[in-house]
Amino acid sequence: MELIPAAVEAYSEKYTSQESELMYQLNRETHLKVELPHMLSGQVQGQFLSMVSHMIRPRRILELGTYTGYSAICLAAGLAPDGILHTVDINEELETLCHHYFSASGNADKIKMHIGKAADVIEQLDEVFDLVFIDADKSGYEQYYDLVWDKLRPGGFILADNVLYHGQVLLPENEQGRQAKAMISFCEKVLADDRAEQVLLTIRDGVLMIRKK
Repeated sequence: MELIPAAVEAYSEKYTSQESELMYQLNRETHLKVELPHMLSGQVQGQFLSMVSHMIRPRRILELGTYTGYSAICLAAGLAPDGILHTVDINEELETLCHHYFSASGNADKIKMHIGKAADVIEQLDEVFDLVFIDADKSGYEQYYDLVWDKLRPGGFILADNVLYHGQVLLPENEQGRQAKAMISFCEKVLADDRAEQVLLTIRDGVLMIRKK
């Protein structure tokens, strides 16, 4: 079940800045060689992430869920001159591919990749973040939210991906999968948190944008 009609997606892509040659190649290689290529952010969401980063000009970004590195490169594009992006993934098999494209992007010195469980890495990082992008295992979103909150500066942002979960969140509860239920629970948690304000954006598979008051 997909919420955005293909024609609308195509129209959005037409009027969104096109991928660079590097990002096109990463997109193509991911689809040719890596399992679950739909996990890649892609042109529209990638440009959105880049735009947000350029608006904030963050010194520190935390990304949970690197996959093949597409979103990390997009986020790193807006870093301050002394900025660092920490990106975390549990799949060490994709590390070489990620580093290849990080290097080709020209921002390899600004991207630090961590292999391991997201919760463990978060606790080890002694940083204050301006921007956090959560795109890891859906059942962990609530825990990650709690773990990063005190490391997020006041006025900082969290972007949580896949909160529409292919439209399953709109189905009757008995028809929702485990991942969709996790997304609903996460959104309810944020909604009830008076320390935050948020807007749910219908970009790709849904992005919840959260600002720490």
